[in-house]
Amino acid sequence: MVERPDIRSPRLAALASALAQGDGSALDAFWSEIAERGAPLIEPTEASGDDACLVTFVWRSAESLADVRIISLITGLQDNAMTRLEGTDLWFRSCDVADDVRATYQFEPRSRADSIADDSMAARLARYRRDPLNPRTLVFPRDEEDPDGFELVRSVLEMPNAAPQPWNGRRDAVPEGRLTLHRFRSRILDNERRVWVYTPAGHDPTRRAPYPLLVLFDGTGFVRMSPLTTILDNLIDTGRVPPLVAVMPCSISHSIRFKELVLHEPFNRFLVEELVPWSRETLRATDEAKHVVVAGASAGGLAAAYAAFEHAVVFGNVLSMSGAFSLSPGMFRDGWSGEHEWLTRRIATEDRRDVRFILTAGTLETRSMLDLGPAPSLVVANRHLRTVLEAKGYDARLEEFPGGHDIISWQGSIPEALSWLLGDGPREP
Repeated sequence: MVERPDIRSPRLAALASALAQGDGSALDAFWSEIAERGAPLIEPTEASGDDACLVTFVWRSAESLADVRIISLITGLQDNAMTRLEGTDLWFRSCDVADDVRATYQFEPRSRADSIADDSMAARLARYRRDPLNPRTLVFPRDEEDPDGFELVRSVLEMPNAAPQPWNGRRDAVPEGRLTLHRFRSRILDNERRVWVYTPAGHDPTRRAPYPLLVLFDGTGFVRMSPLTTILDNLIDTGRVPPLVAVMPCSISHSIRFKELVLHEPFNRFLVEELVPWSRETLRATDEAKHVVVAGASAGGLAAAYAAFEHAVVFGNVLSMSGAFSLSPGMFRDGWSGEHEWLTRRIATEDRRDVRFILTAGTLETRSMLDLGPAPSLVVANRHLRTVLEAKGYDARLEEFPGGHDIISWQGSIPEALSWLLGDGPREP
């Protein structure tokens, strides 16, 4: 069999060879096989090495398309075009992927009209499609209260040696905590938002000993898209963390989220002067900073670190998941003309606070789904912050997980991080 130079997948090379030899049934047989086995193709190859596999994404389209692109940190946005197998309805793209990666992806099929039409982010989002041959999805439901909201469905790639996430599943006989939704009016921000509240089983707001407090940003995302409450129930039941209360403020809209979570001191004041005092009064949350964790992902991770650095008397612990530490005040407004890694520079030049940090970042986050101009990648920015924190004498850890900018990875970071910060360290589940 002579392999075409642009086909790395053994299975696709066999298909191309069969078609070249006039086997008219080969393509239908291939699609039937994929429908049964699922996509993408995951194949061992000598070129991939012992700790990686060749992943081949496939897209089927009978219509004439200008191109098809992969939307994922697996490829990034610079080199994500798929190739059409000549004379067929098959588009494909092969990549070497570490065999422990867990990540998400979408396709962007573009007609010839699309290729010369609006290429804004909104237009592109409207073209994104999940993989119809892969049953595993991560659904970003449309937030009915966000005027900028939209539903997004991404397909999940889980490689053969992806780390298990044993805390995610509901366990028999584990007491369930309670999840409630509140409306919270902020005088400082002059707005109202939803706040999700988790209380552990048997929660007693009048008990003598206060509860440790978790403040987690983007509450709706974590509540709807991850098994967060199940994780907390399991951690508490096994004694990995003490019974705690979690207060999870939601963003009002996509645009307001970036305003509030990117180094916005009024948002810090909302937390320390309004939300945390309310938590103490209504939930019996602690007033000891060493038992308070402020947490978030992406811009929320940046906001968590900023809140603790500026208000260490309230927040003694930070969990930043894929924190966007490249960003600086005004960068969105000024078109990336601001000073990169603004918070890292503040931490480097000011006195050490009594705060512990756990940072996480994905190994695929050397790439970006946004054009951040000359800003360092997310992984580089997190490594730099870790180095600065350690040099200043902070108790700081950086976990690099095999994945991308995805809640399916962040939910796997939460158990170990909370065990470190509030319990006695990670143990076997």
